[in-house]
Amino acid sequence: MVQPALHFLSGMPARCLLFLCVLCALWVSLCNGACAEVDSDTEAVAGEGFKLGCISCKMRGEVEARAIADWYFKAKGQTEFAHIFSYESEEAIIIDNQFDDRLDWNGSRNTHDLQDASIYILNVTFNDSGVYRCFLRRTLLYDAYEHDATASKLVHLTVVAKATRGTASIVSEVMMYVSIIGLQLWLLVEMIYCYRKIAAAGDEALRASAEEYLAIASESKDNCTGVQVAE
Repeated sequence: MVQPALHFLSGMPARCLLFLCVLCALWVSLCNGACAEVDSDTEAVAGEGFKLGCISCKMRGEVEARAIADWYFKAKGQTEFAHIFSYESEEAIIIDNQFDDRLDWNGSRNTHDLQDASIYILNVTFNDSGVYRCFLRRTLLYDAYEHDATASKLVHLTVVAKATRGTASIVSEVMMYVSIIGLQLWLLVEMIYCYRKIAAAGDEALRASAEEYLAIASESKDNCTGVQVAE
């Protein structure tokens, strides 16, 4: 069973092998999502909602952990950060009166192992402009001991009356869609090409097997005839 498979793969064109590798990579990326640290947006529109992003990935994903997230805010003209929000053991607490009923947890849920500590601001006002600090305290739970680690991220938020988009943002979005469409077309062409090659290789393998079977049968028949003559 192994030999035919190896023979089949050795006869497959390099383009088909590359195509299969790309498909496997895409499948793995879809099935096993990985943590990626993405910077938060920094421009909010007054009167709308806004997500303050804060992602801190573990270096050892297989190690269990628990974490506590705290958010701090420093308004324009201020010199000190004020503690505004805390999240621990799946419980969110709004600390600063300025954000009463306007902050909501938007990070990891149903787990004590926080990697996404993002929060969401409802009904953004111009007074919300300033610097936000996300502070994550994580305890890694090993078999014999515990290890404490911290992570801190800053978000410089600007509140505007109307959303603006730069030229670079528009161009990058257009290029992203063009790349996605081009990749899909390439995958479709390669799929058709590889299907034809695999079908042709399968037909050749069947013909080779049939010829080999006929040769063996003919040889066996000749051997039997020689034995009967000898007798």
